[in-house]
Amino acid sequence: MIPLSVLDLSVVTTGIRPAAALRNSIDLARHVDALGYARYWLAEHHNLASVASPAPDIMIGQIAAVTKNIRVGSGGVMLPNHAPLVVAERFKMLEALFPGRIDLGLGRAPGTDGATAYALRSRLDRREGDDFLERLHELTLWETRDFPPNHPFNNVIAMPDDTPLPPIWLLGSSDYSSELAAQVGMGFAFAHHFASYDAVLITARASSRRAGAPARTAFSLLPWSPPKPTPRPSGSRPRWTSTDCSATAGNIARCRVSRRRWPIPIPRASAPRSRATARGCLSAVPQP
Repeated sequence: MIPLSVLDLSVVTTGIRPAAALRNSIDLARHVDALGYARYWLAEHHNLASVASPAPDIMIGQIAAVTKNIRVGSGGVMLPNHAPLVVAERFKMLEALFPGRIDLGLGRAPGTDGATAYALRSRLDRREGDDFLERLHELTLWETRDFPPNHPFNNVIAMPDDTPLPPIWLLGSSDYSSELAAQVGMGFAFAHHFASYDAVLITARASSRRAGAPARTAFSLLPWSPPKPTPRPSGSRPRWTSTDCSATAGNIARCRVSRRRWPIPIPRASAPRSRATARGCLSAVPQP
């Protein structure tokens, strides 16, 4: 039997109001759990009249509590909307309560329109541009505790500290996330319901990368530049930011601060993402 799973948005219709849609999700999860389905994932969307659930972590806990065998996860948490420490804490809690049944799926998109995305992030420490790699790296560091010496996060513990993060999946509708997942050893979930790419080609390429087959991706040397200073109040503590240390595939540069080298692909601006990544590493350095 082919394993079957559910991606649930808690859909709102003309006959089903948002509160009822959330309760329907719980009923559906009970039903497919009894049928032997493999996974039940909840999405994160904001300011959409047709989607009732903006908080998959809350729904995961509710559904895991009323099911017995099915894995429950996020499809996914939109990482740019959340501090990595918050994601780590919440999913470590879920894993502690429901060991071996939780999946942490992560997305790069905001899951909403521009104004709502700004409202979600306006009170957070602002970072410019696409900082998904930076946030993903920080999220994994809350698990490995491999922050550089003297980093302020060394004094912060993501609780519960006796529970690991659940398996991490990267979500994507193109080959960017699939190649990233293959290089860092994470799961990959393809958004077939709205993607314009060939799912078979994407997953096959990611599988070959993970299996150690010769890479078909162009690698190139990328210049490193220090982060631009951001004005801050006089006397405030320095902020820390992740930067990339990039090099060719055969000669990965050592990070300026971190002793650990992370094989994370970085998009190359001068070529399409599908054929341009470079091995590199991310390290935390103080920002003046």
